[in-house]
Amino acid sequence: MDGWRTRYFPILAEFVRSSGLHVRSETKELRLELSAVPIDDILEHHEESVKFLLSYAEPEDRMTFVHRSLLFITELLIAVRMPEGAAAMEEAETERILKSASSIHYPPMEEEHPNKFETVLQHMDSGVALFDGSGNLRFLNVQMSRMLQAPRRSLIGSTLNQLFFHANLQLSVRKNFLRIYREMVRFRRYHGEFQDANGRFLLVSISRIEELDGDYLVSVKDVSEYKQIEQAAFQNDKLAMLGKIAAAIAHEIRNPLTSIRGFIQLLNPFLKNIGKEEYGRIILSEIDRANDIIYEFLNSSKPSAPMKQKVLVGLLLKETTMLSESEALMNGCEIHNEIFDPYLTIAVDVKQIKQVFLNIIKNAMDAIHEKQDGRKGRIDITARLEGKYALISIKDNGKGMQRATLSRLFDPFFTTKEEGTGLGLSVSYRIIRNHGGTIHVDSQLNEGTEFLIYLPYVE
Repeated sequence: MDGWRTRYFPILAEFVRSSGLHVRSETKELRLELSAVPIDDILEHHEESVKFLLSYAEPEDRMTFVHRSLLFITELLIAVRMPEGAAAMEEAETERILKSASSIHYPPMEEEHPNKFETVLQHMDSGVALFDGSGNLRFLNVQMSRMLQAPRRSLIGSTLNQLFFHANLQLSVRKNFLRIYREMVRFRRYHGEFQDANGRFLLVSISRIEELDGDYLVSVKDVSEYKQIEQAAFQNDKLAMLGKIAAAIAHEIRNPLTSIRGFIQLLNPFLKNIGKEEYGRIILSEIDRANDIIYEFLNSSKPSAPMKQKVLVGLLLKETTMLSESEALMNGCEIHNEIFDPYLTIAVDVKQIKQVFLNIIKNAMDAIHEKQDGRKGRIDITARLEGKYALISIKDNGKGMQRATLSRLFDPFFTTKEEGTGLGLSVSYRIIRNHGGTIHVDSQLNEGTEFLIYLPYVE
């Protein structure tokens, strides 16, 4: 193995784990040695090193390590691209890149014949921008241009202050830009995760590069998809933990409750003689309620394997609506069905899927009842084919939900109702996943909520 390959990983690991604050003394020697190594070989070995580093990292540190490793390879490639003692032609290009960008007419780094390093930067999935010490924007890649939603050539050469009021940047982008800048300056955070107004999670990092006369490298990566995967994994972990709790409750509490119920029934004649039979009825009612909660625990931990059968979606929704109509009328709600494809078919456990639909419709009626603004309550249920899935939408015009409530909606035990157990939607989530489907929620405060249920379509 080449000597640089042996030294590469320790230097990368120390940089990543110390947030770039500690750099090994061998780094300069490594950069000089890499000047003769093809960039493809460096990138390939870097990828292997990062995978090895992540295999030993804690789950909560992996995303941060990935981002810091990106900063490491970017700074390294810049140094490799501009070694000391390069040929005169390379020196001329180096002088051009390092030249001060105080003038707004400063030529961008991209040319008609871009070099290989610039091509690598342009095709990164992270947004990359380079500012000089005076705050002038000298370079940004295609991904950063997409994030800012503005042409690259119109931005290059602008100062930091000019970007806050740039005519080509949308107001929402400028507000996000200003908010992130203020937060970083106020709390001296040069590596952090931010959420923009559209709900995207952005990993932002700023680092100073001595090899470029102290210029500042800004990198931004959209990690929304990773967040969704992380949240899904966290949800599954919570459901697995819930399964263990439910099993323990079933064994430790259910049997004693059965014994207590039996003895209360034996005591009923005595209670009746002394005029206290109401006490016995209340005790039996509370025991039955405790048994119902235990039953919900068991269902939420591991719903039984679905006994699938082919069924028309329209027929299934019609039966569900009939079961809910009487309660809807009592709550002042109207339920409307619209099936765009009468022959839309799915293979499901009818009992379990009905349980999901009834649970969501019941929540919709509660939301409408709690709103009480004089408007007629309305629940719209639609079904249509979307790709390989049957999409069932259940939409209400109730009170809606805040973002904080929405993010915890499927958490076990989380509820906004005084008498709720917080298990209904977690059970529904597990049932839909067991059927190979997905469930999403969209809600606006005081406007209403829509549940979107995707179930695999069958011929």
